[in-house]
Amino acid sequence: MNRLLSNWQKLLSSLLYLIANLACLNGCLIEEGFAVEMQDEKSNAMNVKLRLIVLSFLEFFIWGSWLITVGAYWFQNKGWTGEDFGKIFSTMGISAIFMPAIMGIIADRWINAERLLGLCHLIGAIILFYLPAINNPDSFFWVLLLYMIFYMPTLALANSVSYTILIKNGKDTIKDFPPIRVWGTIGFIVAMWIVSLLHIETSADQFYVAAVASLIFGVYAFTLPKCVPMAKAGERKSLGEMLGLKAFKLFGQYKMALFFIFAMLLGAAQQLTNAYGDTFLHDFAKIDEYKNTIAVKYPAIIMSISQISETLFILAIPFFLRKFGIKIVMLLSMLAWVFRFGLFAYGNPGNGLWMIILSCIVYGMAFDFFNITGSLFVDTQIKPDIRASAQGIFMMMTNGIGALLGSRISGYAISKFFTHSDNSLDWYGIWISFASYAIIIAVLFLLLFRHRHRPEEVAQFHH
Repeated sequence: MNRLLSNWQKLLSSLLYLIANLACLNGCLIEEGFAVEMQDEKSNAMNVKLRLIVLSFLEFFIWGSWLITVGAYWFQNKGWTGEDFGKIFSTMGISAIFMPAIMGIIADRWINAERLLGLCHLIGAIILFYLPAINNPDSFFWVLLLYMIFYMPTLALANSVSYTILIKNGKDTIKDFPPIRVWGTIGFIVAMWIVSLLHIETSADQFYVAAVASLIFGVYAFTLPKCVPMAKAGERKSLGEMLGLKAFKLFGQYKMALFFIFAMLLGAAQQLTNAYGDTFLHDFAKIDEYKNTIAVKYPAIIMSISQISETLFILAIPFFLRKFGIKIVMLLSMLAWVFRFGLFAYGNPGNGLWMIILSCIVYGMAFDFFNITGSLFVDTQIKPDIRASAQGIFMMMTNGIGALLGSRISGYAISKFFTHSDNSLDWYGIWISFASYAIIIAVLFLLLFRHRHRPEEVAQFHH
């Protein structure tokens, strides 16, 4: 107990030191944010980018502290069942069905987006501090669901805040957003490494790490430039427009409706690797041949290669988007998911470690070319007054409906078809079935989604 407390104190100190130094490195952002407006336009532009870098870093540091390792905590520590785990991991799907859209509506109509972002993280921090006290899967489900109700909207809100601030400062979101967003991936990696190196992958301490980061971010968000609602004072609107439901008219456009449907289907595939990747490597500890390998001892670090790969592919997005367009980039993402799952099926921590590592590298393309490019594509198709709402719908389809379907259906399928009589899992069958699913999505997308790529429109895009 004393050792755990000591580790926790060191962890808090390291985390606070890291964030403090990042803030100092980025030009004493909070202090300058409340000071007089900077006279030098170039310095002000740099200050804006650095402030958004901190925003992105903290947003994903929080998620990286527990998302990949919660499976290890669930199975290796608590020993709770796989069927219950399917329900637990569906919390982000359930909350993302309605909360990002609702929060987007609120940000578009009534409350500054940066304030709403901060409020969600402050409430989330309180819930995360309480989560380790839960000792049964049913209660864990409800408490985690409550947390996800406040966290999931922040993914879309963070994008909306970043886009709004960049555009107000005369920046091109397609060019300037990816280098900022890459720091979110770096934050995710840093969190995973902290959790892994401190050997708290199966411990409840991972939730305390997330709680502290959420508390810091909640305060920081209130210092960001104002992102006021875009509604015009005195303008007469219908009830639907007053409620912010205007963005749902996007479903009336064939291309956008089809895009959102495929976003949902690909969101399901994305959920599978988050749910089972880390515990897949932990399971090799039961095999004498692999139990002392690096991948089994530090699975979160191995899995973090996926996020390291993200940093490279994020920076490549502007080139690929301008060169090939949304359809090809999204298709590349779907094909990358096929390789992600297929390589896991044949890999192992021994002589097959190269396949696991290659799978993690491919993940960068699979994730970024769908999530980041998809978010940018949505932003190019809408008007500023529904930006937050539209981003909320995109999040609803991917991390909401898609994630819910992915976690629930995969949980049932694994329990029904890929669980042996001794409760061990048929990982080869699991990953091959996931790869087959990704192939089907890719073929359907190629045949059904029509979008003519015009490089000049992407290059000149600006609200």
